[in-house]
Amino acid sequence: MGAICRVKGISRQAHYQKRRREEGKRAEEEKILTMVRMIRRRHPYVGVRKLLVKMKPMMDQEGIKIGRDRLFELMRANDLLVKRRRRKNRTTWPGMKRMSNLLVGEVIDRPNKVWVADITYIEMGGGGFRYLFIVMDLYSRKVVGWSLGKTLEWGNALAALEMAVENAGGEVKGLIHHSDHGSQYTSRGYLEYLSRNGMRASMGEVGDAYDNAYAERVVGTLKREYGLGEVFKSGIEVAVGEAIELYNEERPHQSLGYATPSEVYRGEVEIEGFKVKIGGRTC
Repeated sequence: MGAICRVKGISRQAHYQKRRREEGKRAEEEKILTMVRMIRRRHPYVGVRKLLVKMKPMMDQEGIKIGRDRLFELMRANDLLVKRRRRKNRTTWPGMKRMSNLLVGEVIDRPNKVWVADITYIEMGGGGFRYLFIVMDLYSRKVVGWSLGKTLEWGNALAALEMAVENAGGEVKGLIHHSDHGSQYTSRGYLEYLSRNGMRASMGEVGDAYDNAYAERVVGTLKREYGLGEVFKSGIEVAVGEAIELYNEERPHQSLGYATPSEVYRGEVEIEGFKVKIGGRTC
């Protein structure tokens, strides 16, 4: 490192300061992209100007500022504009983790083989938000872990994952953990936790807001059928806990032969294995 700094004519301190600034900028951009994906799921064709209006309370809460031009360029670089142009070959950013999609060709035939993780927002009175982080068992569709946070920091995602591991009795070695490429799931601490517990990180295609359809479907159900799409003034933790319990324990699923997620997860009901569908394709 010293030789590199001498060639560039900068000190080690300046080099590390620059690297920290670049890492901070990338983490901030990943948070912005997370917000874009969350809003686009409910408003798939909303443009950049309206996105900024919808995102402003979230960005204020996160201490993030971005202008229209920078947001436009960030979304274009990640193929998130409404009118998509031909996809360009793009290398990954230095230092940012990019994982392969391990679900391709995978047959899901038992609980705790694949978990999928996702994030959504819940509106609070006064313009604030809470972020709901969930981990779902793909075979049974059961929400095995969740947490609520005031920010998009990776620690809130980790809390949901820790709950899932505890509920699984720690029997997670070899399990595939699938998510998008958000900074929460690419953070060093989160990936180290996965590795330490023998889980394998899998991620969808970079820039694809619709590559985690199974988890997004559960989020949509919690919002539409169990009231989490409403604006809350208080009691959000209780409401989320009750909604997830009702979803897990009492809601029959057509794809599960009208059994509940908990019945399938506990092995009381067996279902036929399936291959994951991603982006309209069967993998």
